[in-house]
Amino acid sequence: MSWLQRAARRYNPFGGTSGRSSSHSSQHSHQSDILHIQRPLHRADEIAPSTSRDESMIEVTDDHYDASTDEGMSATDPMEQTGNEERMDSVCTGDDWVLQRHPRPNELSQDTQPIPGPSTSSHSVEHLRQSQRLIGYQARASSGSPNPVGGAACSQSTEPTEGPHTMTSLGKPLHRLTEKQKKKLFFIEALKTRYKVDYDKVQPIPYIKDRLYCVDKVYVEGGFEFMPTEQVTRGSGSWERLESYKPVFSDQRIQSVRRIIEGDPGYGKTTLTLQFAYDWCNRVEGSPMRDVEVLILLRMRQLSGIRSIYRAIEVYLLGSDPRVKEADIAAIIGESKSAIVILDGYDEYPDQHSRRVTDIRRILKLDLFANTPVILTTRYLPGYLAPVTKRVRLTGFDEIARDEYIRKAVVGEDEIALSSIKARLKENPVLEDLCQVPLVFVMFAHIAHENKDFQNFKSVTEFFQYMIRCFHEHLKIKSKELNTVRYSIDENEHAALDKLAFLAISQENQQITWRRTGMRKQLGRDFYETYLASGILVEEEVVPERSSRGVEVRFYHKLFCEWYAAHHIVYILSQPGQSVPLNELFRHMKPEDVQYVYRFACGLNRDVSSSILQYLEKSQGRSNRFTLLCLLEQSGDVKGILGNVRDMCSQTVNIKEGDNRMLQRSTIQLLDIAAGHGILVSSLHLDQCFSKFDVTNACIVLRSGLRLTNPKTLKVLRVSGRTRETAGDSKGIEVTREELLGLFRTCGALTEIRFEGREFLLPHSVPTEMIPPTLKTRNIIVSYEDRRGMIHQLNWDDGHWQTTNEPSLRIPQEELDQKWALEELAKVTTDGIPVSCIHLDRCFSKFDVTNACIVLTSGLRVTSLKTVKVLNVGGFTGTGAIPSDIEVTREELLGLLQTCETLEEIRFEGREYSLPLSIPAELMPPTLKTRNIKVSYERRRKHGVVHQLNWDDGQWQHQITSDGSVRVDIFQEELDQQWGKKELAVLSTAGVSINRLYLYGYSY
Repeated sequence: MSWLQRAARRYNPFGGTSGRSSSHSSQHSHQSDILHIQRPLHRADEIAPSTSRDESMIEVTDDHYDASTDEGMSATDPMEQTGNEERMDSVCTGDDWVLQRHPRPNELSQDTQPIPGPSTSSHSVEHLRQSQRLIGYQARASSGSPNPVGGAACSQSTEPTEGPHTMTSLGKPLHRLTEKQKKKLFFIEALKTRYKVDYDKVQPIPYIKDRLYCVDKVYVEGGFEFMPTEQVTRGSGSWERLESYKPVFSDQRIQSVRRIIEGDPGYGKTTLTLQFAYDWCNRVEGSPMRDVEVLILLRMRQLSGIRSIYRAIEVYLLGSDPRVKEADIAAIIGESKSAIVILDGYDEYPDQHSRRVTDIRRILKLDLFANTPVILTTRYLPGYLAPVTKRVRLTGFDEIARDEYIRKAVVGEDEIALSSIKARLKENPVLEDLCQVPLVFVMFAHIAHENKDFQNFKSVTEFFQYMIRCFHEHLKIKSKELNTVRYSIDENEHAALDKLAFLAISQENQQITWRRTGMRKQLGRDFYETYLASGILVEEEVVPERSSRGVEVRFYHKLFCEWYAAHHIVYILSQPGQSVPLNELFRHMKPEDVQYVYRFACGLNRDVSSSILQYLEKSQGRSNRFTLLCLLEQSGDVKGILGNVRDMCSQTVNIKEGDNRMLQRSTIQLLDIAAGHGILVSSLHLDQCFSKFDVTNACIVLRSGLRLTNPKTLKVLRVSGRTRETAGDSKGIEVTREELLGLFRTCGALTEIRFEGREFLLPHSVPTEMIPPTLKTRNIIVSYEDRRGMIHQLNWDDGHWQTTNEPSLRIPQEELDQKWALEELAKVTTDGIPVSCIHLDRCFSKFDVTNACIVLTSGLRVTSLKTVKVLNVGGFTGTGAIPSDIEVTREELLGLLQTCETLEEIRFEGREYSLPLSIPAELMPPTLKTRNIKVSYERRRKHGVVHQLNWDDGQWQHQITSDGSVRVDIFQEELDQQWGKKELAVLSTAGVSINRLYLYGYSY
């Protein structure tokens, strides 16, 4: 008997002993005593250097040795005592258990090639249970429960009798582990076993159930972006690109204990969580999951009625194994050096609108797992979020990601087949937008590759009809094979399913899952089994709190639910004499949430589509772009809406940041149709939604992640950026030379492009050698406004910018913004550029005559004043008591006028300012008189009198600014009283009625 056989005979490597009593030996065959180590060997250099990871499995059976040689083997076996015997330790390398042999001291060499074992590709529940039995210790042995290894009752103590050299992943021999540590060891291994079952059965095509993939073999990264704000915001905000999914945990800019990964249906949120699980289980090099001790991954759609997160973990991840209780799980997570919790699919969480306080709500509000990183995937933001939550979103597949998926999962290195699939997508422009959704593109790629009769589609409805037919045709083919179930349901008869889908999707709170028992009863067993076998319906096990295990059913994807719901809408509206008001029918069905319900319904029945289009024209008043797409589905041909597209393109087409993705998608698709038919777009305005120009793919990328892939017929492109107030912490958008030139080349009809807004950072110049001759001859007008408010226009002769205006600058109350504004002012002054206007927005404190500078309320100083033309000192102009009283002396006023050498006008607006009642002529320098600077003072804007300084006599001239009744406020300060009395006199003389006179703190 070899060392490996004897060791396997003697040990349960995960705790416990496989030794048997003589009675057991007489009652059971050797075949029943089998040890399967169902995890692949990780450290192959120690056991099987020549064996690959996937093949290195160990199976040791009693058939390989003479049982008589094992008689009397126990914990006191001579192997442990002589020191000249071989021994075998059970070692956990972090993610996999291996049997590590230590040879005898006098042994020079020995063949350690493992005995080939079974494949690890099984995904059965039995595999999970078997692995759970193997891992851990024999807690139930004393009560006569089955031996996890041998299958018979165990007479030994509940405590395992490990060897002294049996090491574990916790860095200690098994016999030295505490009860808590053993539970933790079992818990982690049970999680990995559960996740492996999930990530090894990725099914790209739902109707091909025998084609399953490991997630790592098919996962392709789409686009990732994050919002770099200090606190979570529900607005669209500013998004920045992430290069990969791996920085989600490691990038310092999104470090937080709460992160949300957003994405539309089918964008790969669940697949991403499986990739995280794969990385953790296999300790993938370079992955942030490599060094995580505990990973919890839960599907939220399964958590109906479960209030405790620990209960959910126990039920779904451990299979209710009695060895680890809820309290143990809480302790393990709380005491782990590093733990991460991933909650997948908040938008499918059944209890999201429940008033009951659940652990999920407590987690999101940071009341639970306050120091444990939690990731939530969702279509939309929950109603309650911790302020520290960071947002990441998935933006779908671009052309590079599509090519990568086709190579990785469809055609391999067959470039001809790759080109064929890409050509079929280009032949179907109506699918371009839909195929940005990874799930839809995956199905498209496989179907296009496997079906040689793949046709061109004129509408999304046509494509979906073809896809559903593929599901049923594949099922029919499989049914013809030997020993298979026969399915005979008519694929065109699905009224009961249509009604279920409509009732689910038309609710205020959509619930698109059903209990299997009820759904099977409503649909009929044969129908149910057919649609389940086709892959259109999917079953999932759920365990509601305080009830037994059950099975829920859902559509493979929400698009399928919308497809069948659209059939029911067509049925309702096509009934003779139907009187259902459309606003009632569509009351809870917003186009931005279920746009394909509307489009499918219009494509399924031309007569019904007319009433739907009329309804949309009334309800979508601000834009008819979505209505046009529904019209496209109705006509079934782009030619039917070309006239409408021409009308739209003859005016300015707007895409706004505030538009929902549905509206943006609709506009982009219509622009694609225009480009495909050579229709010129007079002007496109990207209003605060431009992100960048993708040079590689020759397309404009929006902040939403959507792409304008065919802008070749644009004449004027106007790109508006955010203002300083709306940009927040945005660092600006840099447009490189390559992007700028690529944009000009792609937009072949472009005559003008304007970048408006101070967040754009364009290149300082474009070298003439980089400018193609064709661009010079086109003489495109290119202009932009920099952060200083200066407008520049590109000179194609030398590639430099020409300034066309003078900048203006606003200095606000916030100190951080003041610093930014002062830096910009210093740059302008150093360059000798005139500043048209500086507006001090309620931040003026005084003029420092000694140092010739303006002192702000924050204490910062404005020293760059030599090139200022207009200075506007804004203050408090409202009603009520003024926040403070600021007296501007004669010396300060004259010093300010002399320091600003180019000053043409200065305005004081606000009741907190008290200027001198006059300036004696002898104090006025002759240079100031000749410059004739306009000096004005208005205590209350547009409600009283404007005072303007007369340089001839140093007195103020008064101008009435209101022809109606006004209000006058007079405060206690003597100077303010004098100004108040002067205004009263002026107004009375002019016959202006004084509506109210407010006297503060004294009798007047």
